[in-house]
Amino acid sequence: MRLLLMSDTHLPRRAKELPARLLAELPRADAVIHAGDWVDAATLDLLESRSTRLIGVYGNNDGPDLRARLPEVARAELDGLRLGVVHETGAAQGRERRCADRFPDLDVLVFGHSHIPWDTTTDTGLRLLNPGSPTDRRRQPYCTYMTAAVTGGRLTDVQLHRLPPRS
Repeated sequence: MRLLLMSDTHLPRRAKELPARLLAELPRADAVIHAGDWVDAATLDLLESRSTRLIGVYGNNDGPDLRARLPEVARAELDGLRLGVVHETGAAQGRERRCADRFPDLDVLVFGHSHIPWDTTTDTGLRLLNPGSPTDRRRQPYCTYMTAAVTGGRLTDVQLHRLPPRS
């Protein structure tokens, strides 16, 4: 099972559309994960229409229309992998402990908010992933997203993809 992970798209505030390279990944993904801050419902509509399976949550910049359609926390089982999605996990310091305590029943937690790519594993074995943002790099050198695979309940082949600067 192939996963496509993104967060913090902030459309149309930070960019007018999702990058073509990210959109080209959609047909190859068995599940698309979006960790919030969509900002517009059109992006949700687009991903729903082009995805086999979409797992998403709302973020702090998402208004009532998106909050009515998305949960604050999403959970899914993907080929035996227990996956969770949430927008914000708090400060980087202490993140592993907070997330392990809050989500003891998960194997992987995808989050966003900071726009900073993150890939760590807690002492309890919970994998924490932040794909960054494909449209708003903030103080990061690149806009980013992630892909991964799930096989037999295990997350494998996690890759952070850098996007070329927008012209």
